[in-house]
Amino acid sequence: MIALVRGEIVSRLPGEVVIEAGGVGYRLAVSANTLDAVPAAGDEGRLFAHLVMRDDAIHLFGFASEAERALFLMLIGVQGVGPKVALAVLSGGAPRELLNAIATGDTGRFQAVPGIGKRTAERIIVELREKVAGQPSDEIVVRRTATDDPRTLAREALVGLGYNPQEVDELLDASTGETTEELIEGALRAAR
Repeated sequence: MIALVRGEIVSRLPGEVVIEAGGVGYRLAVSANTLDAVPAAGDEGRLFAHLVMRDDAIHLFGFASEAERALFLMLIGVQGVGPKVALAVLSGGAPRELLNAIATGDTGRFQAVPGIGKRTAERIIVELREKVAGQPSDEIVVRRTATDDPRTLAREALVGLGYNPQEVDELLDASTGETTEELIEGALRAAR
């Protein structure tokens, strides 16, 4: 997985940055906040990265800080929030402000983002409030809840493999099995 891209900034466009590293130009989709932090074309820069592989495409997302990347990863783990919507959320404020909105239950902040309705905004608050509670404002550390639920463990594993959360839920619904391993096997068979 690509975790960091460092090199010469080739171009800065709304929503994307191209960085040349080792003779290869990497196009990274970025939030408005990250774009503001990227140096001018021709200068040296670096972005933390996250790679998302789909059947039809490979997407690379860039972030000015590890906190922003961590928040992105939490957001795409919420059902109904894909990478593009997560970037739109991150464009709406600094990670500190977004964490505060989650902690205070400010659904209006998230509903203002195109592609997020009332239910998705509420889901973001409910699913992420526990994970970010009590975190220092400049640092996000995902707090996992201990669970032995096979479906939850299978869901986390499939999301970790790059499947989007909505797709994972559909695959798990089609899967028969009682253990985590059986659920994952069934879901992967259903994905074929």
